[in-house]
Amino acid sequence: MPSILVVDDELSMREFLKILLEKEGHRVTTASDASSVLDLMQNEDFDLVLSDIRMPGMGGLSLLEKIKEINNSIPVIMITAYASPENAVVAMKSGAFDYITKPFKVDEIVKIIKSAIAATVSNKTGEAPALTGSFEGIIGKSPEMLKIYNLISRIAPTPASILIYGESGTGKELVAQAIHNLSKVRHKPFVPITCSAIPESLLESELFGHVKGAFTGAISNKIGLFEMADGGSVFLDEIGELTPLIQTKLLRVLQERELKRVGDTDTIKVNVRIIAATNKNLEEEIIAGRFREDLFYRLAVVPLRVPSLRERKGDVPLLVDHFLKKYSDKMEKTVQEISSYAMQVLMGYDYPGNVRELENIIERGVALESSNIILPESLTLSSYKKDGKPVEKNARAFISVESEDELYNKGLDEVMATLEKEMIEHALVKTDNSKIQAAGLLKISFRSLRYKVQKYGIK
Repeated sequence: MPSILVVDDELSMREFLKILLEKEGHRVTTASDASSVLDLMQNEDFDLVLSDIRMPGMGGLSLLEKIKEINNSIPVIMITAYASPENAVVAMKSGAFDYITKPFKVDEIVKIIKSAIAATVSNKTGEAPALTGSFEGIIGKSPEMLKIYNLISRIAPTPASILIYGESGTGKELVAQAIHNLSKVRHKPFVPITCSAIPESLLESELFGHVKGAFTGAISNKIGLFEMADGGSVFLDEIGELTPLIQTKLLRVLQERELKRVGDTDTIKVNVRIIAATNKNLEEEIIAGRFREDLFYRLAVVPLRVPSLRERKGDVPLLVDHFLKKYSDKMEKTVQEISSYAMQVLMGYDYPGNVRELENIIERGVALESSNIILPESLTLSSYKKDGKPVEKNARAFISVESEDELYNKGLDEVMATLEKEMIEHALVKTDNSKIQAAGLLKISFRSLRYKVQKYGIK
């Protein structure tokens, strides 16, 4: 039986949740304050914690941080009668599995608890989730992605604004599209806008439209992207790039659900759901005075972080299979497999460009491969110098053979010598030809490196 710890200073709420959850087949322990929780957790394991936010003494958000220090893997669901965007952001960023407001529906909280416990069991057992490997066009069935799918399913039907965090190339637009596809306005427009792709001088007009004569070249009225999306969803990618003026106008759209075209005095009512995304730390942008705090809290009613590919390496084989089929069909080739050595290379790579980079690697590999299986020499990965400029490196630099026969024909000495030479060459490229830094990277002495460079004739 899953064990749940319920924390609330109100006796009636503790008793209600205990009866409800025991009927669902859970073992329930209750506590009235944070100090009792910390004592209980020192002596007993729980599968989930359900905690109120406002309590005498230590509040629920502070308790959440303490629980995560004791056991970072335990899911914590926060409950409050005093909902605020600020609390939701803090709770989710501190590691809460979900955030529920009172009064809540019984079936809603039961469903969320089942999802949280299922995710915990999957993490503990390492069992593959019961998925085909995709969800609304997103590829992956790792525990990290299961949590994303669960959150998408729950927030999509609501009108709440969403802020998606994640590095470049993680698939933030796919997540936004999935949210729209599962929403109540799925039959209305989904309008994606990359804020950094539109020149600053044109951005206001593109977003909000303009009237004839508003500026030089405005020869007729034009509706903006927000009007085009009326009734549907607007996806604002790279939201951190917006200028202060556009931030102010966007805040008005969020607050008043209305806008003004450039050069117009009349307001136009619009009803759009805003989904924003960023690869920046907006809290730091707020401190630096580059992003409005009030706009941040309006956008981040529900924050959602998309993990990097290096955080979900278990999804790499699924993604490889997907991209292999996609580009084999597109290029009318018969490349359907990837060699085990090539897959080892891909599993060992960190993907600074995330899923987008893996897609490019496979597309290039399919284009270069003349057989029906991708071999290591058809994979070109990128390492990064200190100045951020990419340095192309063929994956075969660390895989010097393509088959077991070749491995044993070469023999151990030759294979190790080749590997040693290639690793030194790569370390020198990575450190801009600094032998001292390369020696540190290779964990050998400078004198030893200098000897090996001369031995292998490395220039």
